[in-house]
Amino acid sequence: MSCSYYIYYRIDPAQSKTAGVRIRQLLGAVRSTTGIPGRLMKKHGEPAFWMEVYENVSDSAQFEWELADAAARLRVLDFVLPGTQRHVECFECA
Repeated sequence: MSCSYYIYYRIDPAQSKTAGVRIRQLLGAVRSTTGIPGRLMKKHGEPAFWMEVYENVSDSAQFEWELADAAARLRVLDFVLPGTQRHVECFECA
C-alpha cells in the first residue's frame, strides 16, 4: 500500500530566499534517491509556513531514511524558525 508524506514547518522569514533554494535541493535529492517527486507549498496568507508533499510512496522505511539523510546533509533545520519543529506526517489511502 502506498502512502503520502506531508512535512510542515515554519521557516525564519529573514532566510526565506536561501531556504527556498535549499528545500528545492532537498526535493531534488529525494527524487534522485527514491524516484518520488516532491512539491513545496506555502500556506496562503502565511508565507513562512511551508509544507513538502511526497505522494505514492511504496517503501516508507526507505523513503524516511533517504528523506532524513538528505535533510541532514542539506541542513534544512538551519532554516526552521527557532523554537519550532519540522513535522513529518504519513497518511495511507482509506
